[in-house]
Amino acid sequence: MTITDLIIDPKSLGTKLWLVDVLPVYEYKNNKRTENISGYRYTVALPEKNLDKINIKIEGKQQMEKPTGYAEVIFNELEVFIYWMNGQPQIGAKATGITLANHKP
Repeated sequence: MTITDLIIDPKSLGTKLWLVDVLPVYEYKNNKRTENISGYRYTVALPEKNLDKINIKIEGKQQMEKPTGYAEVIFNELEVFIYWMNGQPQIGAKATGITLANHKP
């Protein structure tokens, strides 16, 4: 078993996810970036984890605009995983959708 075989429980991110930025993800061909957008990266702050941030990638069209300040959100089918970059383990995440969290008075 390798470290990349481990599944990280998305609950370990905390119960609140605050969307703070939205950026396009570009396709790469032959190690060069193309102008084709393959999805979007939603940057969320984790208020229960000292406001650490994580990027969550969703393939396809943009599902939400960057908020002014932040917006509490919920991700559909959120997966958190480990990958390697430059010989160092990194935390990545992907989902199939994003919606605003319902606020009850």
